[in-house]
Amino acid sequence: MIMHDFEYVPKEEWEPIRNELFEIIHRLQNEVRDDFTFQYHFVGSSKRKMITRDRNSNTGFDFDVNIEVNDPDEDYSAEEIRNILHKGLDKVTNPYGYSIFGYDYTEDSTRVLTIKVKDRANSCILHSCDFCIIFECGDGRQQYIRYNKEQHSYLWEYQPKGYYDLPVKIEWIKKHKLWPQVRYNYINKKNTNADYNKKSRSIFAETIHQVCQQNGYYR
Repeated sequence: MIMHDFEYVPKEEWEPIRNELFEIIHRLQNEVRDDFTFQYHFVGSSKRKMITRDRNSNTGFDFDVNIEVNDPDEDYSAEEIRNILHKGLDKVTNPYGYSIFGYDYTEDSTRVLTIKVKDRANSCILHSCDFCIIFECGDGRQQYIRYNKEQHSYLWEYQPKGYYDLPVKIEWIKKHKLWPQVRYNYINKKNTNADYNKKSRSIFAETIHQVCQQNGYYR
């Protein structure tokens, strides 16, 4: 069994990194502007200032950002959008073959594009950021660009139901003064998570659903 020991990272540690990410994202917006513009949002635990790290691992702490591309006429395919943003991130963080921010080259996983700062001398990741490319459907549902590694294809897919109406659920939780329960359950879920591929944003969405379920939101 995987043993975790998650803790909340102090603001004085994560805030400078978040400010650096703002700069990276703004540079990325300028880099891809000839193709399309995009909006972005820090989401999940990143938005709620609940940044965590596992004291038993070498993966540091991470941020989650949604990128919503402005492409109303669907001029670009899912693959083109993802590749443009991938190349843009590499150019912004590694303009001369080495990173002015300390980030390694962008990694392309199933749900997200990831940039990481690595301490190679100590074989560990200091911090990272996952970028999910999304589309708000207007009916409460959300799609994202999914990368199928086996078929090497990119397609728009709907987010799992746990992602639906998160802002509404969060407001309900706050109204009923249940946020301490969210913080407790979130850390507990991270400590008991055995799926290495499950991202913080997924665990956060599960936590919100759990707290709502436990306190009568769905009745």
